[in-house]
Amino acid sequence: MKIVVTGSSGGIGVEVVKKFLAEGHEVIGIDIAPSKIEDARYAHHVADIRGELPEIDDVEGLVLCAGTIEEAEAIDVNLCGTIKTAEKYSTSSALKSVVIIASASARNGAEFPQYVASKGGIVTYMKNLAVRLAPRGVTVNSISPGAVITPMNRHILNDPDKFRLVSEESLLKKWATPEEIADWIYFLGVVNKSMTGEDLLIDNGEMLKSNFIW
Repeated sequence: MKIVVTGSSGGIGVEVVKKFLAEGHEVIGIDIAPSKIEDARYAHHVADIRGELPEIDDVEGLVLCAGTIEEAEAIDVNLCGTIKTAEKYSTSSALKSVVIIASASARNGAEFPQYVASKGGIVTYMKNLAVRLAPRGVTVNSISPGAVITPMNRHILNDPDKFRLVSEESLLKKWATPEEIADWIYFLGVVNKSMTGEDLLIDNGEMLKSNFIW
């Protein structure tokens, strides 16, 4: 398959690129940062998803990982940029699947206002896109990770006390790796043929955790 990955130089995005390449696919990355990968089957475009996007023909898979935790830019990048990118490349007649990165905070509102609004918007937009692309047989789904070990979370990863407290918030008391999230994305984008319009929560049981008092 010919896969377009946005945010391809970031923590999850770069692992998504590696996963698809390892499985024999052709990958085109889009990121505001230079490429971190050199491979004969990988092409990289330095571009902002809010601006002019490269012309790419015959896109078969679309993985939208680009995003920011900066509150002032969250709506513009995470939501508007994602919609802009999806609308451009989903016109490909060869398209088979779309996978979008949302967040566990889209379900519980547990982060900053514009960030959670942007991620919640992604989930509802994903459902809208799934309905529109279903007549073409295209699957559209999103993944909502909880805490993931990426450079974006270094402020917690570098603080043992904060890391312990955040880990304790999940049933499994750990964080996901970007490689693990990439495996889920690969499953949704390539293996899956029947699930569409769904958001997959990967949070180590954080949402389920509760204290039962009788």
